[in-house]
Amino acid sequence: MSTTTSAAVSPTVPAVAPSSPPSGSDKQASSTSVNKSLQLLDSFTSADLSLGVSELARRAHIPKSTAFRLLSYLEEGGYVERVGTDYRLGWRLFELGNRVQHCRPQGLRDIALPYLSELYASTRHVAHLGVLEGKDVVYLEKIHGHHAVRTPTTVGSRLPAACVGLGKAMLAFSAPDVVRTVLTAGLQRRTRYSISESGRLLRELARTRSDGLAVDREEAALGLTCVAAPILVGGRPVAAISVSGGTSRFNSNSNASLVHRAATQISAEYRKSLEQE
Repeated sequence: MSTTTSAAVSPTVPAVAPSSPPSGSDKQASSTSVNKSLQLLDSFTSADLSLGVSELARRAHIPKSTAFRLLSYLEEGGYVERVGTDYRLGWRLFELGNRVQHCRPQGLRDIALPYLSELYASTRHVAHLGVLEGKDVVYLEKIHGHHAVRTPTTVGSRLPAACVGLGKAMLAFSAPDVVRTVLTAGLQRRTRYSISESGRLLRELARTRSDGLAVDREEAALGLTCVAAPILVGGRPVAAISVSGGTSRFNSNSNASLVHRAATQISAEYRKSLEQE
């Protein structure tokens, strides 16, 4: 493949004067526009296929005229798409999301995927991979079948860490300030079984550290039980995996051993990939 180099500029051609740096007010206006654009993107939830300008403006707490102007810029960049008079998230965001470290080829998701597939094949329960982001778990992968039990999860969605097995598995091996962030934010109750007391959560995390496994007993959704194990590098969690199934037919003991083994294998392979970088 041939390459092209730029021709040298003749010394007789006057140099282009550098543009003046933006003033303080220009910087502030640009920053405000960026923040408002991000607020518009954040206004979409996993349940929304498309939203109108008025609803997006209301959720982002900005004037409708401002929302319309910023959406036109986002549409031009491919970050949103127009569907009639509504808007939906664009493919550009999907492309960017898959460039996140854990989602790149040979990244954590790539390494974990075969093990998650094996977990689903062995248990016929939904298999998840998630990472800790602040006080929440963000779901990177989900493997399920045609008749799998319904779970309140989708790839890219998030749930409170203290309510789900993945979250408790990671919190148990996290630094104290990480756990403190979750406790300070307040423990959200999703069901009557959710842990809402700090002391009880700390006792649960201590058991999880001892066992190497976390269990969610209908704490995220009624009728749903899951068992999770952390993926550890240097003793700290980079992610966790789990299997989730209907409480009435969920065998915690047999599922726990399978999840623990898969997490150990993923940890070893991921550590090796980091050493080779």
